Amino acid sequence: MDIAKRIRELRESVGENRTEFSKHTGIPVRTIEDWESGRRTPPEYIPRLIAYQMEYEKLVKKGKKG
Repeated sequence: MDIAKRIRELRESVGENRTEFSKHTGIPVRTIEDWESGRRTPPEYIPRLIAYQMEYEKLVKKGKKG
């Protein structure tokens, strides 16, 4: 899977538009737009870091409920 598609899937998995995802991750909107469109390519570790962040947040939310 290419990096642009992976980043888009991560964003969509949390149900956020690009602006919301930008605020959520601290990544500028323009950078997310460029990554998703393929105009720029992030380092390969970026999608993994974002995925780890999303998973961590899920676990924290789950822990607070129970």
